[in-house]
Amino acid sequence: MTRHISRRLAGAGALLVTGALTLTACGGSGFEEPADDAGTGATTELTSSDDALSVLIASSGDAETDAVTEAVAAWSEDSGVAAEVQVASDLPQQLSQGFAAGSPPDLFYLSPDAIAGYAANGSLQPYGDLVANADDFYPSLVENFTIDDTFYCAPKDFSTLALVINTELWENAGLTDADLPTTWDELAEVAKTLTTGDQVGLALSNEYQRLGVFMAEAGGGLVVDGEPVADSAGSVEGLEYVQTHLEDGTFAYAADLGSGWGGEAFGKEQAAMVVEGNWITGALSTDFPDVDYQVAELPAGPAGKGTLQFTNCWGMAADSPNQEAALSLVEHLTSTEQQLAFSEAFGPMPSIQSAASAWTDANPDLAAFLDGAEYAQFPPTWAGATDVVTDLNSQLESLETGDPQQILDDAQSNLEAIAE
Repeated sequence: MTRHISRRLAGAGALLVTGALTLTACGGSGFEEPADDAGTGATTELTSSDDALSVLIASSGDAETDAVTEAVAAWSEDSGVAAEVQVASDLPQQLSQGFAAGSPPDLFYLSPDAIAGYAANGSLQPYGDLVANADDFYPSLVENFTIDDTFYCAPKDFSTLALVINTELWENAGLTDADLPTTWDELAEVAKTLTTGDQVGLALSNEYQRLGVFMAEAGGGLVVDGEPVADSAGSVEGLEYVQTHLEDGTFAYAADLGSGWGGEAFGKEQAAMVVEGNWITGALSTDFPDVDYQVAELPAGPAGKGTLQFTNCWGMAADSPNQEAALSLVEHLTSTEQQLAFSEAFGPMPSIQSAASAWTDANPDLAAFLDGAEYAQFPPTWAGATDVVTDLNSQLESLETGDPQQILDDAQSNLEAIAE
């Protein structure tokens, strides 16, 4: 078993709890150029000027802020184009206000749940296919930011979920590497072995963004191949599996253990295992540096392996007067060298396939997170999907005593109401 990893990892996944953006933006670019064929209001030609660039980010901490600021400054010095990074205190609100006032930032962090609304009202410049390394992005990440066959923006990085195991508690229970669970039955067995009067075997956050892995592993999900499947047999089976082990006490919600999220429950050793993203390693090295752990792929369910992925892209404003420079900056920020530097600084995995080997070499103990990219699902990106997930999460809080079929029937109805 490996010792604890000291690398500070926070980043992409931690930013995905920002919630839905209020879509009050003004449409159109404001330039006398023809709209693109998709009717988004943005154009296929990029604007150019001597204007400085403004970059709005949401930061997981000083490490991320410093890394992005330094990268933008280096590009600015090399290009001769002035650029300033601003850290948002409330990214959705500030971005929405900027669009509404007709003065949005040129570039900004943009989550998948927000892209549909902004694309629909013409606030975004679709530039994804213009990025020099467009073919290098993971296809599933490109899909995250593609609306009506238009690739809008370059994925800046990503995270997946995996099984994080407390090595000391594991070894104290008499378990070895040979016991690492690869199936649901094996996960249930080791969770039972690890459950004592002081700790639960496995902790989870009480939300789709964690429980969804079990839905995927049973062949379900929320939206698969463009179709809502929340009430499918696989989705129900996934929640029933979790419910069974919440009832027998071998699984527990972090909130029920008195913790704010799975990483805290794991760090406090309230749980021997947790389903979390690679941002947990940064939190552990900062807040619980003495906790040793190993990362493994999530065990396969009846339908095979499953996990969820989380990402943001570099959104570009349709109103930006200097889109050519903005594109150049995006190409710098998503280059192999720069993405590996970001990973070293604050933890997210590079969004480009060409960086995979170098990232794995630098982070061999975290390879399970990157392995999950091959089969990861992602939360639905339709306009209104955030509200659907929020409603679902409110019902999942009482999953232990609830009816999984009814919970997912409600989610299915809500998804069908917003289906594109």
